[in-house]
Amino acid sequence: MIHPTAIVSPLAKLGRNVRVGPYSIIGPHVELGDDCVLHSHVIIEGTSRFGRNNEFFPFAIVGGKTQDLKYQGEPTYLEVGDHNVFRENCTVHRGTTAEIPTRIGSHNLFLSYAHVAHDCQLSDNIILSNNATLGGHVVVEEYAIVSGLSAVHQFSKIGCHSIIGGCAKVSQDVPPFMIVDGNPGATRGLNLVGLQRRGFSEETIRDLKSAYKKLFLKKDQNLAIAVSSLKATHAASCPQVAHLIHFIESSQRGITR
Repeated sequence: MIHPTAIVSPLAKLGRNVRVGPYSIIGPHVELGDDCVLHSHVIIEGTSRFGRNNEFFPFAIVGGKTQDLKYQGEPTYLEVGDHNVFRENCTVHRGTTAEIPTRIGSHNLFLSYAHVAHDCQLSDNIILSNNATLGGHVVVEEYAIVSGLSAVHQFSKIGCHSIIGGCAKVSQDVPPFMIVDGNPGATRGLNLVGLQRRGFSEETIRDLKSAYKKLFLKKDQNLAIAVSSLKATHAASCPQVAHLIHFIESSQRGITR
């Protein structure tokens, strides 16, 4: 299952039915789970561990050294779950220190030229479209979508079931369930189509609409006051609205409004 032109370190650990295509390179500290597929010209390096059924397309470089200038040369790590797809020219970097690996969950899709920087923490069912770029230490919750040519500033957090529009500049946290677009990014509305596609109930969507109106329609209103007002409503008892409130109150960079 390994093409004769591929270079695979004898120290690498490959699971069952792993396929390695022409001119691909696998480093000595790589672990690939069962049924992973490397198409041609893939490079996987560093101390990197992958689960099952991950697929790598040509010229993807996964597990590369951090670009953080604070890196001192110690061993660093990348941990990846199952059923992820890394399309052409995608890049993913390991953590900067041994204590915090870059982590990617399962069932994520990284399209061409997408970039996941050092120390990022990604959950499941995320899509990074073509040329979407995450700076270092970015946290992305489940089912978030980052559209093409968008850039997310380091240390930002992207909430679950949110979508970032194409070519957006994101320098603060993206609230869950919302649409963020523009340069600079601003919250434009509820991610209604995404929520409907994922089977959210009409009642939940109604409560999230109410929360959006309270928090984001009056951008000149103090956000803390808006959150306090939202807590006093019936919508606050909805688990998704409660998550939105907690996300805002725990934000370190501030919320994109």
